[in-house]
Amino acid sequence: MGEGESAMESMECLKDIMEFYRGKKVLITGHTGFKGTWLCKILVDAGAEVTGYALGAPTDPSLYGLSGISEKIHDVTGDIRDRERLWEVFESTRPEIVLHLAAQPIVRASYQDPSYTYETNVMGTVNICECIRKSTCVKSFLNVTTDKVYLNKEWEWGYRESDALDGYDPYSNSKSCSELVTHSYINSFFQEQGIAVSTARAGNVIGGGDFAQDRIIPDCIRAVMRGDEIIVRNPDSVRPYQHVLEPLFAYLLIARKQYEDPAYADFYNVGPDECDCVTTGELVTIFCSKWGKNQIWINRSAGGPHEAGFLRLDCSKLKQRLGWKPKWHIEEAVDMTCQFTRVYGTRGDIEQEMAREIEEFVR
Repeated sequence: MGEGESAMESMECLKDIMEFYRGKKVLITGHTGFKGTWLCKILVDAGAEVTGYALGAPTDPSLYGLSGISEKIHDVTGDIRDRERLWEVFESTRPEIVLHLAAQPIVRASYQDPSYTYETNVMGTVNICECIRKSTCVKSFLNVTTDKVYLNKEWEWGYRESDALDGYDPYSNSKSCSELVTHSYINSFFQEQGIAVSTARAGNVIGGGDFAQDRIIPDCIRAVMRGDEIIVRNPDSVRPYQHVLEPLFAYLLIARKQYEDPAYADFYNVGPDECDCVTTGELVTIFCSKWGKNQIWINRSAGGPHEAGFLRLDCSKLKQRLGWKPKWHIEEAVDMTCQFTRVYGTRGDIEQEMAREIEEFVR
């Protein structure tokens, strides 16, 4: 098969994903976050009936607020730890597909408040699983976890889905627990009920509209917009970086395939090709090049708690079973992030920019 044929198949795949969700009832937890907002936008553009369940946007400013997406979905304010409130939403909206993104997602924050992290990431998963178990409407459920669920041995090859789960820090460990909760519900209830369930272990995402603290590209953007130096605390750390649209379309593909055929339900790594697993220093160098203005960065360790030094994913299962392949390489992902940031910096139309990027990704 030639390169042109592969590109054509990939394009058709993305268009098919969008078409599948037209008219589907989809519940997204954590919809006010960075990834959740982009996911809402994709599904709204596809014609889905979207319900979002989450606390308010986690940052100020927030992509959720800038995008105006709340006016185009059923926007429910609720805590994932509140099972009764969550069940009310299930009863009133009767979703066919559930995408669970709600989480406390920051490693450093998990050291500061481990109890809240476990309550949200573990019991939140229990609550969503309980609601699905009690429902009669859900056909497809995807729990989004993280690449950090694995027992990290700092080896150079990518972790496979069969490798041991045992995240080190409270965030990573809570997501390992979330995986195990899901596995138990699959074995104990969901298989017998005919509900297709998968988990997606995604790598680090970058993209326009991420205003979170302690994430490398948002930290870079804040620095350049203030005119400050970019400080990189762990330049030699290797991570599977990818543009935010990459995993989101992979999530939608998984949820679609198992909706149509429960045999596709499984545990999937979602990450970039090996050539795009770069060090933090390399990523920031690419950012400086794309941003221009003779931007530079400096290495200055800020100390802090343990974080994994080397992390890669083996995504061959997703590629072979579902026909998935990444579309944008790391330089394209950073360039798109810089384009978005310039629109934001000039008070441009954020909703229009999101639509443009989604259209370009699909095209």
